[in-house]
Amino acid sequence: MGALSSLTKSLSHHCIKTSKAHLQKPLLNLSNFDNFNNATNSQYHHYQSRRTLILDSVSSESVKLNRLSESDSGIVEVNLNRPGARNSIGKDFLRGLKDSFEVISKDSTANVVLITSSVPKVFCAGADLKERRMMSVSEIHFFVNSLRSTFSFLETLGIPTIAVIEGAALGGGLEMALACDLRICGEDAVLGLPETGLAIIPGAGGTQRLPRLVGNSVAKELIFTGRKIGGREAMSIGLVNYCVPASEAQLKALEVAREINQKGPIAIRMAKKAISEGLEIDTASALELEEECYIQTLHTNDRLEGLAAFAEKRKPKYTGA
Repeated sequence: MGALSSLTKSLSHHCIKTSKAHLQKPLLNLSNFDNFNNATNSQYHHYQSRRTLILDSVSSESVKLNRLSESDSGIVEVNLNRPGARNSIGKDFLRGLKDSFEVISKDSTANVVLITSSVPKVFCAGADLKERRMMSVSEIHFFVNSLRSTFSFLETLGIPTIAVIEGAALGGGLEMALACDLRICGEDAVLGLPETGLAIIPGAGGTQRLPRLVGNSVAKELIFTGRKIGGREAMSIGLVNYCVPASEAQLKALEVAREINQKGPIAIRMAKKAISEGLEIDTASALELEEECYIQTLHTNDRLEGLAAFAEKRKPKYTGA
């Protein structure tokens, strides 16, 4: 996994750099998905019919990479499907996540990523503790380092990422959601970092990303106590962007993804870069970064198309060029 190695090295430096890895093109693939209540069945089946397999089980039967078709073709879905273990993260599952994120990073046609689950009432229950009990200390250390690197890779993808949370998002599952740009949950979601109850700490980014999102004191309380919270409380503390009725998180996420997908792809990438990297440096350097990112949007056909569409009172047709 050369891409992950280089990313891990780059994360140790908070310098400004321009990456073009996400502008390369690979082939992609797709799968199935259900678990919506009767009230949203018709909308769900319409959505399901517009999905295509991108990555055919790269190296994992538990993680599938899907692309929506037609007008939603810029939206990609990483679908978690390990029902027998509540989507817990084992070696095979982690391999599937790594492969999926790497394929997305090289696909210039992908504009938005949704991370979803096909398992009822579960987004991701965290580490596979049954598998972990069979590991040596050195194996556990290596596995957690790989998990941390994978989530860091997810965090630095050039396009927006959205975690779609229905049910449990615990431990590593919540840490994966924290590495996304946006989080949307159902009211029956259960979120938490319970690691201290197992005499360890969140080791895949939880101790760093949670306080940056909800504040130092709130993050300490949640991690020290291992307390689980519901969707509404998660919304109130800023842990999620939207909390919607149970089973409707997917539809809300799709709505948000479609809004993003209609915008200029290069502008979205540059906006993410300016925000994410700017938060890690001083204000003066961040403003210079913003200028660099703005310049990247000036010499594009999309910018001219946006002006033309405005003048002609029509929707722009952006191509990412």
